[in-house]
Amino acid sequence: MAETVLYGIPNCDTVKKARKWLDAQGVDYRFHDYKKAGADPAKLATWLDAAGVDTVLNRRGTTFRKLSDADKADIDAAKAARLLEDNPSMIKRPIVEHEGGLLVGFKEDEWSAHFS
Repeated sequence: MAETVLYGIPNCDTVKKARKWLDAQGVDYRFHDYKKAGADPAKLATWLDAAGVDTVLNRRGTTFRKLSDADKADIDAAKAARLLEDNPSMIKRPIVEHEGGLLVGFKEDEWSAHFS
């Protein structure tokens, strides 16, 4: 079975909820901390390709809002990958890679369907 990896930031409330949920379900996973380990450009490109820019890029956070207008304009997958590599806190959290695919954000009903 492929390893389940949860990507996020430890002090993020949504990541905390997701980790608690995975623990309660007995799901074995590895945690990847963007703040310490960074964001792998190849992974970012794969996620953007699989889930789309609008799903992976968190436009609601303060980091995105602080970007220049030029950086916020015309964001395609390549530009999004560069922005996310430079600003991992703009990656929607959490992202989970698992045998069944990719989950972006924490929605308990969606996760239950994937991990049942």
